[in-house]
Amino acid sequence: MGTLTSRAARPAAVEKGPAALPPRAGRPRGKRSMGVQNAAGWLFSTPFLVLFTVFMAFPVLATLLMSFTDFGLRNVTRPWEAEFIGFENYTALLGDQKFLTSLFNTAYFVVVGVPLTIALGLVVAVLLNNGIDRARTFFRVGFYAPVVTTIVAVAVVWRFVLDPSDGLVAGLFSEVGLTAPDFLGSEALAMPSLIAMAVWRNVGTVMVLFIAGLQAVPAEVREAARLDGAGAWQEFRRITVPLLRPTLLYATVITTIGYLNVFEEPFVMTQGGPSDSTLTVSLHMYREGFNFFHMGYASAMAYVLLVVIMGITVLQLRLLKDNTR
Repeated sequence: MGTLTSRAARPAAVEKGPAALPPRAGRPRGKRSMGVQNAAGWLFSTPFLVLFTVFMAFPVLATLLMSFTDFGLRNVTRPWEAEFIGFENYTALLGDQKFLTSLFNTAYFVVVGVPLTIALGLVVAVLLNNGIDRARTFFRVGFYAPVVTTIVAVAVVWRFVLDPSDGLVAGLFSEVGLTAPDFLGSEALAMPSLIAMAVWRNVGTVMVLFIAGLQAVPAEVREAARLDGAGAWQEFRRITVPLLRPTLLYATVITTIGYLNVFEEPFVMTQGGPSDSTLTVSLHMYREGFNFFHMGYASAMAYVLLVVIMGITVLQLRLLKDNTR
């Protein structure tokens, strides 16, 4: 009996063995494992952190400090000799007529270019998503091709197209017995010409975003609208557009940021002319910093543009949050 009792008691003792272990026995190993994982994460992140610090964080901080100095060409090799002048660069911007002109031109570029880009991108996306069945991929690639083409190459081609003597547009005008206007040499037509080129180049990006948004619209919602007697326009206005609101505002945000930084188009095509009619903030900043070497002044201009971009972006993101609850 004693033997049977001891044998019967053994399984119970074995079962109680693991439960009898101290509850904290496995924690040190877990902490060590977590520490190793954290160390490995920091180790793999180190190259990015070094590159980000050297090429992003440090230049941004240095530019901010530079905007409060009279940093110029003489200080490139001796930056410590730059004189601290406080907010003089920022106050000088208020009296700089060229800066105010460039600010107006940039606003004009954004106010006209962004709605055109968004509207045309939405129309193209709807047509490619619903209206065109054959060669759909071909058209999508065709509309997106300008986006992946170098902006300098695009600007050179458009310069040739708009040339008043030998350009493609001049040839079309001559076919009907008219003389082509000097699109890039006219104060009234130079900025609209740049806007037309920017819209043509960036509509592909907006198109891709809208196609993704259209494909996410539930088919059941459209079918229900059609069963209720909604026409194509009512379905688009009452169903598609409201459901595309997040995509619409996201596309507006990124397009606005890009257009506020417009530089390559006027730099290559018009050099800011004629008579500063296409001078943008980025181009004016480039000239002050790298042509005249007023680097402190150009840095102040860059931060004014940064504040404008941040303000407009925050406003648009608030609209996005408020309208998509």
